[in-house]
Amino acid sequence: MTRSDDKRSRSGKRGYQEFYGGLIRLHVLHHAARAPVFGLWLMQELQRHGYRIGPGTLYPILHSLERRGLLRSSSERRGRAVRRTYTATVAGRRALAAAKDKVRELFGEIFQES
Repeated sequence: MTRSDDKRSRSGKRGYQEFYGGLIRLHVLHHAARAPVFGLWLMQELQRHGYRIGPGTLYPILHSLERRGLLRSSSERRGRAVRRTYTATVAGRRALAAAKDKVRELFGEIFQES
C-alpha cells in the first residue's frame, strides 16, 4: 500500500468515490421524476445527503443523462436570468423503476441480519 492509498483509506471519502457515481445518478433521476430540478438545487440536495459535488461534476452527469434520453431539459426565464431545468423522461422513469428493484435487492442483501 502506498502512502496515498493509506491516506485515502483513512479518510474514507476519497477512496470510495467510485461507488457514488451511480448513486448520484439515481438520486438525480429520483428527483427529476418527481418535479423539474435545476443544477444549484441538485448540488444542495446532494450535499444534504453528504455528497460534495460541484458544477464541473454535476453538469456533465446531467448532460450525459439527457444525451441518453433519461432527462429532458428546458429553459425558464427568471427575470434576467435563464434557468435550465431537467425532468425525467418516460425512459428515465423506466430506468429509475428498474434500478429501484436492483437497489432494493442489493440493499436487502447488504443489510440482511446475520
